[in-house]
Amino acid sequence: MIDSYAFGKMTINGKKFRKDLIILPDGTVLSPWQRKSGHRLALSDLEAVLDSQAKTLVIGTGKPGLMKPHATLVSDLKEKGITAMVMSSKLAAEKFNSLAGSSNDVAACFHLTC
Repeated sequence: MIDSYAFGKMTINGKKFRKDLIILPDGTVLSPWQRKSGHRLALSDLEAVLDSQAKTLVIGTGKPGLMKPHATLVSDLKEKGITAMVMSSKLAAEKFNSLAGSSNDVAACFHLTC
């Protein structure tokens, strides 16, 4: 579970992270996580999620939301059986905790800064 999020940092199960990250359904945290095109999120940036048991992906786009999903990302994920939810990282942290508390097939990816 995510203990806290603030600009540039996130605490998960007591461990602090200062780089972008992915949380897999089994609780594994992959950090640092980098996208091939900086502030653009593409399907190819989510291979670890695609290889997991995720059915839901919560996408945190940064505090002001500057990381943008590719125009077809949500539909591409849907074709692969994954429902994507895109929102600011603060809201995404809250949504992840809410969903992961009652399901074991939720993943998340977070841009921690802008």
